[in-house]
Amino acid sequence: MNPLFHVIFQMTRMLNKEVNQALKKHELFASQWTVLLCVYQQGEMTLTQIWKYLNVEAPTITRTVNRLEELGWLITHEGKDRREKIVRLSDEAITKFPEVESSIIQFENEFLTGLTVEEQVQLMTLLRKMDKEGLM
Repeated sequence: MNPLFHVIFQMTRMLNKEVNQALKKHELFASQWTVLLCVYQQGEMTLTQIWKYLNVEAPTITRTVNRLEELGWLITHEGKDRREKIVRLSDEAITKFPEVESSIIQFENEFLTGLTVEEQVQLMTLLRKMDKEGLM
């Protein structure tokens, strides 16, 4: 195995763990945060749009959205056809979002202190070069 992939996998696991720690006080997990951020940035979305955008399996998104709905973060309603589910942030989520976002920004700033802005841009450029499907 190329050692680069080992480092990427290790970093991904560590980042996920640290983001979960930053979100703990909001009673959220990283996977839930990615859905909330996606819906916040994109506005109302179907479940299909969410899983395609996040490149996550449909059943995983369905479970995450259902849980976020139970927790009061999301509101869902039927689309044009009964099988289509449309998702949006609840009023409560819109109110709480800046506080959660602030926790994430604080985490990101602390995590990135070892990289200059130029190095961050370079890393993003390199990671995007690896994206065969053009998702990033």
